[in-house]
Amino acid sequence: MTRDERRRIIPLAMRAALASVAMACFLLALKGFAAWHTGSVAMLGSLADTALDLLASLVTLYGVKLAAEPADHDHRFGHGKAEALAALFQVALITASAAGIAWRAILAFGNPNATADAEFGVGVSIVAILATLVLLAYQRSVIRKTGSVAILADNVHYQSDVLLNGSVIVALVLDQYFAWRWADPLFGIAIAAWLAWNAFGASSNAIDQLMDKEWPEDQRAAFLDVAARQPGLKGIHDFRTRRSGSHDFAQFHMEVERELTVAQAHDIVEGVERNLRDVFPKVEVLIHLDPEGHVDTDNPLVEADVTPHWFGKRL
Repeated sequence: MTRDERRRIIPLAMRAALASVAMACFLLALKGFAAWHTGSVAMLGSLADTALDLLASLVTLYGVKLAAEPADHDHRFGHGKAEALAALFQVALITASAAGIAWRAILAFGNPNATADAEFGVGVSIVAILATLVLLAYQRSVIRKTGSVAILADNVHYQSDVLLNGSVIVALVLDQYFAWRWADPLFGIAIAAWLAWNAFGASSNAIDQLMDKEWPEDQRAAFLDVAARQPGLKGIHDFRTRRSGSHDFAQFHMEVERELTVAQAHDIVEGVERNLRDVFPKVEVLIHLDPEGHVDTDNPLVEADVTPHWFGKRL
């Protein structure tokens, strides 16, 4: 990515993140009044989710801003893991909110009351759905132009909000027009469970990044397939990968013939780097050069040959 492309893409992603924050603030105020006015547990759950949406949008804004900053002297691999730390903080808030909503719903089971002014709550939820659809359309246009991973994640999160607001409408209608007094607390518990499940997923992803979990096998295989196509390459081992925020890192040992000069071996390495950069432009690659047959350590995990299965047949 050229510097001009980067300057063009970053403002687009920043504007999308700011739009997400503005939308979350609007919905938070609207649902806050609706939850107070109706006393609906389901609406309260939707309010809590919107509050977390605001936090998530702020984290996205922070992540996009941080991603635009280059690595510095103290952070040679960039600042991507700050997103994972912020996500764990967000997970703690989500879990606390889910527990509070579930407790409120359980209490409501013991004293089921009709929801006040359900029509108002339904109207608020419809406005929330329409406003969210506008935001989703704008985010998708930005994603097509920038490929921003942070905005994509925010877009997926807001897609689930459309379903959440729809469930609030169903709960209020059942309570108001069919006198199903259990509907509101039941949907409140369902929303709490949904929040808890999302918290678990978010924590898993954040922990995987902090623990430097390897890429998925299909991504590793695709990467190795490109690397191994370079003429003169005799093998690949000690292949390690990790992800930090929106940045990917890969490193491996590459074997070449022992008789090559340093300049010849260096040309092969640069050929591999060019091929990988063309297909995986967002991956930072570190290659260690070894003479063919060289053994660095007796650790079988490190020395495992990961060269694609077709490699020997095509040389």
